[in-house]
Amino acid sequence: MSEHTSQTDGRHPGIAVVTGAAGGLGSFITRRLHADGHRVVVTGRNMEKAAGLAAELSPDGSTAIAVELDVSRKEGFTNALDRVTDQWGTPSVLVNNAAVTRAADVLTLDTDEFDEVLTTNVNSIFFGCQVFGPAMAEQGYGRIVNQASLAGQNGGTATGAHYAASKGAILTTTKIFAKEFAASGVTVNAISPGPHDVSIVHDTVGSRLDEVVETIPVRRLGSPEFIAATVSLLTGPDAYFVTGACWDINGGLYLR
Repeated sequence: MSEHTSQTDGRHPGIAVVTGAAGGLGSFITRRLHADGHRVVVTGRNMEKAAGLAAELSPDGSTAIAVELDVSRKEGFTNALDRVTDQWGTPSVLVNNAAVTRAADVLTLDTDEFDEVLTTNVNSIFFGCQVFGPAMAEQGYGRIVNQASLAGQNGGTATGAHYAASKGAILTTTKIFAKEFAASGVTVNAISPGPHDVSIVHDTVGSRLDEVVETIPVRRLGSPEFIAATVSLLTGPDAYFVTGACWDINGGLYLR
């Protein structure tokens, strides 16, 4: 198999692109996919962090590379796809993980901040699916996982209304593209985490962490390693019969 031939027969790991790959849940997901045998593309706007993680995983760049990607713009995804395709081939996995998380009061939230969070978070999912999905469909195989949130299901808790609204839109966008690509061997699913043991949760809730944990029925924060394991499961070849689904991982905070 040549260097530029994507592994699309569903039997072998291939090329995985992760947005927001170097921080929070993204770093756990990226490390897990690399451990699964994928060549990983570590994307983000902070190239120092992205390059650092890529170098940690693959010092010679043979199985991990860093690519700059502004997820708020369609051109960012187009450029990233071109770069990856030129170097390795068509990706078989896309994890749309990047998002802006910011607490805000719903009654005083201004237009600019609302637009920034909503546009970044929804665009990152929509354009990721719109750009990468057809390339995967053309090769007849692909796995897309979108990072949603408990906030998009229950109306938000510690996060702002703009964040909750954006994550609700991601759930619908996932269904739209799942229908679009289902017959092409490409699945599109979402993961909806509750509060997990990552820095963004600690930074968002601050001194109220103990209070937040007490509201979780299982009385613990979630494990980022389990989120990464779930991504691994949903991006495997055997996951062909799961599409348009949302996997809730929230400690019992939202039941349906």
